[in-house]
Amino acid sequence: MSERRRWIRRTSDILRRASRLAFCLLPLLLSGVGCAIGRPAAEMSLRDGDKAMAAADFDAALKAYQKAVKLDPAFPEAYTKLGVAYKEVGDLPEAETTLQKAVELDPKSYEPIFQLGEVYRLMDRAKQAIRAYLAAIEIDRQQFFAHFRLAGCYQQLEQYASAIESYRASLKIDPRNAYAWSNLGACYDADGDPYQAIASYKRSLECNVQQPLVLVNLATVYINQDRYDAGRRTLDAAIRIDPNVSVAHERLGYCHWREGDMDEAAREYAMALQLDRRNAAAYAGYGVVRMSQYLDTPARVALQREALEAWHRSLEINPDQPKIRELIDRYRGDSGTPPLDLAGSAPPGG
Repeated sequence: MSERRRWIRRTSDILRRASRLAFCLLPLLLSGVGCAIGRPAAEMSLRDGDKAMAAADFDAALKAYQKAVKLDPAFPEAYTKLGVAYKEVGDLPEAETTLQKAVELDPKSYEPIFQLGEVYRLMDRAKQAIRAYLAAIEIDRQQFFAHFRLAGCYQQLEQYASAIESYRASLKIDPRNAYAWSNLGACYDADGDPYQAIASYKRSLECNVQQPLVLVNLATVYINQDRYDAGRRTLDAAIRIDPNVSVAHERLGYCHWREGDMDEAAREYAMALQLDRRNAAAYAGYGVVRMSQYLDTPARVALQREALEAWHRSLEINPDQPKIRELIDRYRGDSGTPPLDLAGSAPPGG
């Protein structure tokens, strides 16, 4: 074989090997190029999904975000928005899976971790939600809702000291948030600090006076301190804002009963029941008023029957009322029983 032919053969082998190597490399190169090519198209689908979300067209948003994920499977923002869309339509398992993928792709991003916490909260998995919110706060400590939601989870678990700390952290970011102040008040009250509870409720009302339920909560703290005049005036204010709040009339009935005004107490309890036939505390209080009137005038036996019936109805709604069971056992017989004495007891439903 001539030298020229040997050179051609060697060169041909080299070219064939180079060709095979090029084919082997091509899929790897194309995989990288695919993301670069897919990202602009995926971003266009995200914009379509955002428009649909703004119009509350969740089906269209889901389709657009799903398309974005297919176009670019390594696009964390696409998974985040798809997870939020699943959350909005109530598909929480899919939302969880999708947001976990977003966190996996971008573990240092606040939004997917926070949204995963929101999904856990909606699934009543408070401990997992707490872990997610804490992780989100580590990334960005200036996010009001992360602190606020974290506090709510602690409150749900009755970890009031941690809830108080988190609500206070949220209020450093947004000191005019009425909801954070009112929730902080509820935590202080549950944690046995009524004066801090009163101060927090008042701060909430300074931010937004049109909160009848916050006024009811404030009045309840006053009532538990035996400050019935302050409680009554606060409840009157709540009813002026919204006369259809059953619990406000129920607590007002209790104030009138403790102040000895039986007729007004009966009227308020009756109004509470007219507004809400499932108000067990109002039935209990109405029974207390009627039994008090019966014991003052034993000849009015109808009052005794009315009281007992009200207590029975209260227990049908909420059987976990040992005090009411005791009262039924005590007063369902003849009238030769001692006077009704609930001094020192908490207000019905309080």
